[in-house]
Amino acid sequence: MTAVYTVTMVLLGAAILMTAARLVRGPTSFDRIMAVDVLAVLLVSGIAVHSAVRGEPALSTILVAVVLLGFVGSVTAARLAARREGGS
Repeated sequence: MTAVYTVTMVLLGAAILMTAARLVRGPTSFDRIMAVDVLAVLLVSGIAVHSAVRGEPALSTILVAVVLLGFVGSVTAARLAARREGGS
């Protein structure tokens, strides 16, 4: 189980680095918004894997909070970007 946990965390770390590169490079605001949303999903995935391996169900509260913050933040940023680019 330790090998699977290690491989999973390494892959999640690599995905976070690639997503962070997209967040910095960007070219559009929608790319950056999607990168932030993907980072939130990757963070939740990492916490869920850690919680499952360690057997700590108390982390589910943190998962719910991060998911809700990620969703609300993504929707708000998308609406703001749509208004800035002339949408409604």
